[in-house]
Amino acid sequence: MRCVLFKALAERTLLCDGAMGTMLQQAGLSHGDCPEEWNVTHPDVVEGIHSAYFAAGSDIVLTNTFGANPIKLALYHLADRTEEFNRAAVRLARKAAGSDRYVLGDMGSCGGLLEPYGDQKPEEAEEAFLRQASALAQEDLDGIIIETMTDLEEMKLALKAARQATSLPVIVSMSFQNGSVPHRTLMGQKTTDCALALKDAGASVIGSNCGVGSAELLEIVREMHSVLGDVPLIAEPNAGLPIIEGDKTVFPETPEEMASRTGDFVRAGVRLLGGCCGTSPKHIRALRQALDQIS
Repeated sequence: MRCVLFKALAERTLLCDGAMGTMLQQAGLSHGDCPEEWNVTHPDVVEGIHSAYFAAGSDIVLTNTFGANPIKLALYHLADRTEEFNRAAVRLARKAAGSDRYVLGDMGSCGGLLEPYGDQKPEEAEEAFLRQASALAQEDLDGIIIETMTDLEEMKLALKAARQATSLPVIVSMSFQNGSVPHRTLMGQKTTDCALALKDAGASVIGSNCGVGSAELLEIVREMHSVLGDVPLIAEPNAGLPIIEGDKTVFPETPEEMASRTGDFVRAGVRLLGGCCGTSPKHIRALRQALDQIS
C-alpha cells in the first residue's frame, strides 16, 4: 500500500487531472467508439493526455478505464479484453507519472439500474467490479477511484469489490442532480446519507464529481463536510452545465472562474481537487496556480 498518498493528503490538497473523454474526442475518438480500447490501439494519445495534465500541474491522473468493466465493455463486444485494457491503462498513466506523482485506477458505473428498478442483478455488478478492480490492482497503482455513481447501492457494491481486490486507498465520488435542495442522486439519496454510508463502508476519501459546475459542487461538498468532519473529500466539478452551440456541446465555465473557488474548496475539507466534463489542461493549470497561492 502506498502510504505516501495518505501522507501527502494530510499535508496539502492534491490536484487531480481534468476530463479524459473530451480530450480523446479532440484526438479523433468517434461517437460509438470504445474509449478504453484506445489504451491498446492509440497508446501514445492516451499517454500524451496524461502528460499534458501533469505538465499543467496535476499531482494525480486517473486511468482511462472509466467504462472498463466487463458489463460496459460487452456493449462493444469487448468484455473478454477487460484485463488487457485495464492493465494497459495503468502502465500508460504510470509511464507519464514517473515515480514522484500518483496514479488512480478509475472505475465507473455498469451503466444500468440495479434490480428492482432495472434489470441489473447486484451480484453480476459486483462480479464485474471485482474483475476490473483486480485487473487494475495487478499494476503499479496508488489507489482506486470509483466515480460518477448516481446510486448509493451500486457504489457500495463497487467499493466492496475494490476493497476485496486491494489494500490500496479507495476513493469514492458520487454524482448529484443539478438544482435539487437538499442535493440528491438520481435515485433520490441525499448527500449526507451517502457520505455517512460510504464512511461506514470504509471509503478512504469521499466526495462528488460531474453533473454540476464548481459553484454548486462546492455546496455539495460543504453538505458532506458538515457530517464527515476530518474525512478527506474529493471535488471534481464540470466546467459548468453544457450548452449547445450549433452542432457542438460547450461547457461555459472558464478556468479562471473555476479557480476562483479553490480556497473555498480547501476550506470545505477538499484534499483532492480536479475537473470533470469539459475541463482541460487550461482549467488544471488555473487550479494549480490558485492552490500554489494558498500554500
